[in-house]
Amino acid sequence: MNVNSTMIFRLKQRLHETDTESGRPRYGRPRCTTQRQDINLVRNHMNNRLLSASASSRQTRGRNNQRISANIVRRLLSTSGLRARRPYIGPILTQRHRHQRTLCAQEHGAWDRIQ
Repeated sequence: MNVNSTMIFRLKQRLHETDTESGRPRYGRPRCTTQRQDINLVRNHMNNRLLSASASSRQTRGRNNQRISANIVRRLLSTSGLRARRPYIGPILTQRHRHQRTLCAQEHGAWDRIQ
């Protein structure tokens, strides 16, 4: 009984202070993107893994038609579990290729200099 009366007292006090029954205004900078935009950004990056954060920020407009920064996109992607990746540039070596390169290095005396 005492808990309910305390809750009612606080609700009446909040209504008197703010003229609404909802909470007081929150502190901090307001979000520049909506939740739907966040979902779409993550979905775009899942579909196109080579899409950069700066390219996404150029394509996306935030609330009130504001530009959003690439850092905002990076932060959003990192909180959703996506990390930056770079495609591998170079020859893709199989186990056979590695073995042949080792044999070639041993034949030409480069193996002693490597080890």
